[in-house]
Amino acid sequence: HISAAADANSDGWQELAPQLVSAPVQVDLLHLPANGQCLLEQLGSTSLPAGDYQQIRLILVANAVPSGPVPSTNACSSLGNIFNCVVDTTGTHTLDLSSEANTGLKIPPGQVMGGPIHVAAGQSVDLNIDFNTCASIIKEGNGNFRLKPTLTAGVVSANTTGISGQIVDNVTSQPIAGAVVTLQFADMSGTDRIAMQELTDSNGHFGFCPLTLPVGAVPDVVVDAITSSGTAYDVTVVFNVTAGTNLGAVPLVAETPATAGASTGPGTIQGAITAINGTTGASIDATVSALQTVTVSSTSHTFTVPLFPTSNSSIQVNSGTSCATGSPAGAFCGSYTLVVPASNPNVGTISAGKVTFTAPASGDVLYTVEADATNPTSNAAICSPASQTTSKDSTNMPLKVTPGATTNAARIDFSGCS
Repeated sequence: HISAAADANSDGWQELAPQLVSAPVQVDLLHLPANGQCLLEQLGSTSLPAGDYQQIRLILVANAVPSGPVPSTNACSSLGNIFNCVVDTTGTHTLDLSSEANTGLKIPPGQVMGGPIHVAAGQSVDLNIDFNTCASIIKEGNGNFRLKPTLTAGVVSANTTGISGQIVDNVTSQPIAGAVVTLQFADMSGTDRIAMQELTDSNGHFGFCPLTLPVGAVPDVVVDAITSSGTAYDVTVVFNVTAGTNLGAVPLVAETPATAGASTGPGTIQGAITAINGTTGASIDATVSALQTVTVSSTSHTFTVPLFPTSNSSIQVNSGTSCATGSPAGAFCGSYTLVVPASNPNVGTISAGKVTFTAPASGDVLYTVEADATNPTSNAAICSPASQTTSKDSTNMPLKVTPGATTNAARIDFSGCS
C-alpha cells in the first residue's frame, strides 16, 4: 500500500503475488537452500501502478477448516486443518496465530529497509522479504508455540552479492558449526539491532544474501557460539562491513577459566518484569535483549548480543505468574533468562579490505538489559514508555556477568499499559 496509515480494511491494497490467491504455498522457514542459493522461495510477480509503497502484509492461511484454496503440500497435515506448525524432535506442533491470519503479517514503514519502495513506470523492482525465524517463534509457558513475526523488506537484486565468511576457533583455526551470526544496523539511538540472523553450517560458513540495506547504511557482523560440551565463546563484532565482503576466517575466543578448574561456561542474567495500568495488572508480551558496549577509536558502540539457546527472552507478563516481594501492588509479573558470553568482546575493524582483530579487554564484563513491551494480540507497542533498560543488578551495582554464574538484574517495571 502507498499509505503508511492504511489498515487491513482500507482500499488501495495491491497484490504483489496474485498467484498465491489461487495457489498458496507453504514455506519451510528453516530450510537451507542448496548450492549457495540465497532465496527460500520465489513467491511470484505482478504489475503495479507506479508509486512509493509504504507497507506490506503477508496473509497467512488460517489454522481452521479452509474457506478457500490451501497449499498443495502441507507438512502440518498430521494435525488436521492446520497449515502453520513447528516440527521439532518431539513431533509436529500447531503454530498459533493471533490476528495475522486475518489482517496479515505486518511490515510497516519502519521495517521497510531504506524507506518506501519506489516503483517507477516501466521499471521492474525485486523485493526481498526477510523472515527472522529465530526471533519469531515463541514457546509459551504451557508448551504451545506462537508466532510473533519479525520481518523486514527492501528492494534488492536477486543477484546482489551478500556478506559471508567462516567462523573459526582463534587458537585451533578449526571451524565452529552452529555459531549464531547476526547482521546489525544502528537505530536512531545508535544501538545496533539484529536485522538478519543465521547459524553457521558444519564447516563454519555463513552468508547473508540477498541483502536489503537501508540507503547509506553499513552493517556490523556480531557473532558468538557455545559448544555441545558447554564451553562458551566470546562475542566477536566486526564493524562497518560493506555489501560484497567475504570476511574470510572470523575468530572466536573461547572462555578461559579465571583459575584452574573454574567454569568455561556462559553467564546467566535473570530478572523480573512487571506491568500495570493505573492500579490494575496488565497483560503484555515482553522481548528482552542483552546489550554490550565497546570503545573503538574513542567512540562507544553498543550492540545486541546474540543469545545462547537456553535463554528465555520472549516472555508473557500476566496474572498466571506469581510476583516477587517488593513488586508494585496489583501488577502482573513475568521473568526472563538470558544466557550470554561471560567475557568482553573480540573487536574487528576493516581497513584497506583487511580485518584486524583486537583481543577482548580485561576487567569486569558489563551488560545492559533492554525490555520492549507489546500488546499480546496486535504486537503493537504498549505501556509508557514501551521500552526500558537497566544496567544494574538487584543490589543496584553494575550488571556484571561471570562464567558459570547467575546474576540477578534489577527489576523492570512497566506502567501505563493500557
